[in-house]
Amino acid sequence: MTINTYATLQTAVADFLNRADLTATVPTFIALAEAGIDRDLRHWKMENRSVAEINSQYSQVPTDWLDTIRFSITSGTTSPLDLISQAELIERRSGNDNTGGKPCFYAMSAGQFEFFPTPDETYNAELIYNARIPALSDSNTTNFLLTEAPDVYLYGALVHSAPYLKEDPRAQTWAAFYKSAIDSLQRTSDKAKHSGSGLRMKIRSY
Repeated sequence: MTINTYATLQTAVADFLNRADLTATVPTFIALAEAGIDRDLRHWKMENRSVAEINSQYSQVPTDWLDTIRFSITSGTTSPLDLISQAELIERRSGNDNTGGKPCFYAMSAGQFEFFPTPDETYNAELIYNARIPALSDSNTTNFLLTEAPDVYLYGALVHSAPYLKEDPRAQTWAAFYKSAIDSLQRTSDKAKHSGSGLRMKIRSY
């Protein structure tokens, strides 16, 4: 069977389990698999770009944000925002009497970005980040991961059926297949991002 939609994935999981009493729980297994995949995988297709205006001490984190790849102020000359700890941010604020200016650093504070120095005007910023993979549902029937690696979804969902299967020996096999699928997909993504050395023009003298 081709696994390319939310419905066909549910059918495949149910077929592998071969347990009619677990059919209604399959969507939960898939949702738990998605939570694990967001932690385990960093594919280049998970990367997202967000632009915003920064004009206060705090800024909201994108709702699909997992972690930051690059954060920059783009007003004038582009300059990076460096991540620092809460302790260092507090120390820096104390050291300059909390004087405002162009932000150079940020910290994670109560689910928000906190900037230092506090912006003294409005600055444009660009955030490149890893985003959650859009969850499958009856209305969102597919995504890039299901298209490229249905085995990741299938074995991820089967792994989360283990508490219902008790001592079923298949659970260890499914966990091994899941890890192998994640590792293979990660290698493919890394190769796509980092392979190649670029082209160099050879200048010929006469």
